[in-house]
Amino acid sequence: MNSGTAELAWFKSSYSGSEGDSCVEVAVAEQAVHVRDSKDVTRPAFAVGREGWGRFVRFASEC
Repeated sequence: MNSGTAELAWFKSSYSGSEGDSCVEVAVAEQAVHVRDSKDVTRPAFAVGREGWGRFVRFASEC
């Protein structure tokens, strides 16, 4: 696991499937929102600035 994200409080997206597949987990930190694949938490997560995350969420909610 990426050592910089080990201490984050991860939670599963409310849009993730109930079957346990296609799951995305996010963790909110002071400067960024971190995103990872819940099926393979050993892969590096990526971080998005809070402003960019807000734009993404607004865009996704319009779809």
